[in-house]
Amino acid sequence: MAKRVIYIHGFNSSQKSYKAVRFGELMAHYDVDYCVPNLNHEPLQAIIELEQLLTPDTVLLGSSLGGFFATYLSQRYQIPAVVINPAVAPYNLLQSLLGPNYNPYQDYHYDLNNSHIEALKLLAVDKLAHPELLYLLQQTGDEVLNFQHAVKYYSQCKQLIEFGGDHSYVEFERTFASIVDFLKIT
Repeated sequence: MAKRVIYIHGFNSSQKSYKAVRFGELMAHYDVDYCVPNLNHEPLQAIIELEQLLTPDTVLLGSSLGGFFATYLSQRYQIPAVVINPAVAPYNLLQSLLGPNYNPYQDYHYDLNNSHIEALKLLAVDKLAHPELLYLLQQTGDEVLNFQHAVKYYSQCKQLIEFGGDHSYVEFERTFASIVDFLKIT
């Protein structure tokens, strides 16, 4: 059975995100089952959807909110994961977005409310029990998330910190070799 590589997109994103598509193009050259689910905006529903995709030979990549979800799954199920400009405490960041929202990539409207914030708090991993399973890719120019939060939170993990860049992770392709190596994709 081929290794399953799951890419977890960020908040208000989709399987068509630049990083998901570009990494998928790379994965086409490997014997893997690459999947990028379009996640529900409800955090607990998104986690259930992701848990249903897990196999004994799964590895994860997660960007932004997807990095938060990847961290939770990595630590709960002891799965290797690469987190890209991850949200460390999305429940704080999303407070300012409460109310009507629109996901332009999946083309649907929804209300973000306090139950979503509380659900995210339930998924927070206070202390990383298996930091060796996580690899942080972080750019200091992230205009959405404070990069210092991720650097500190993932301090016991393998890290690649790049000065500059932005939340999208500029020149993401340069990291492909290190991701493949860390996740042991062959």
